Amino acid sequence: MWRQVERTLRAGLWTGLRCQSTSSRVFADVPRANTSPHGFNFELTAEQQEFQETARKFAREEVLPAAAEYDRTGEYPVPLIKRAWELGLINTHIPASCGGMGLGIFDSCLITEELAYGCTGIQTAIEANSLGQMPVILAGNEQQQKKYLGRMMEAPLMCAYCVTEPGAGSDVAAIKTRAEKKGNEYVINGQKMWITNGGKANWYFLLARTNPDPKAPAGKAFTGFIVDADSPGIQLGRKVFICMALVLYSLEFRRIGG
Repeated sequence: MWRQVERTLRAGLWTGLRCQSTSSRVFADVPRANTSPHGFNFELTAEQQEFQETARKFAREEVLPAAAEYDRTGEYPVPLIKRAWELGLINTHIPASCGGMGLGIFDSCLITEELAYGCTGIQTAIEANSLGQMPVILAGNEQQQKKYLGRMMEAPLMCAYCVTEPGAGSDVAAIKTRAEKKGNEYVINGQKMWITNGGKANWYFLLARTNPDPKAPAGKAFTGFIVDADSPGIQLGRKVFICMALVLYSLEFRRIGG
């Protein structure tokens, strides 16, 4: 029995080490001083400590004192988001080719947990940028990445991830928003719901059904689109409060060309 327990613990430890020490291939390879051929050092590197300390100082001195007031008013925390951008605490996954730091998951988590200590609502609004950016980082072409990710390194802009709908939350296959190809463009019609940074975003990543066959497998039924927030036909719907400073919106997309 004890041998079985030991094997289980060793397997779990190895899995944890791999998760912590391995970044996604889409990010820049940054040499780390906390690995060695003789094992794994759990101490943070000097660079990681700097990320953590910067985020902790910002959370304690600027986010935490203001969080209660944002809870009370429900105002979107523009000044704090701008300050976080100035400190380099937003858009951490954007690759170096687009002007970003290209941080891996573990490094970004060090920043995220410190900011969430100050206010989970404000941090969720900040982290939603990474959610909206990730499809572009993973699947966008060079032109799309330069255009939409590059601009976020030049100004404190937000983006949003438009997937969920009134009838489609975790069940992505139930999405009803349609994108029909007409000539050289797609025309999008549908409604999205519970969109973090809705109404505040500079652009949206939107998932829509492009295959009208209801029996089509999910992998061949949907297409991702990048939609500029100032595109004609986007209508901001009702506001839903979750953590006050974290504001979710419904959005209507009517005859959006893309």
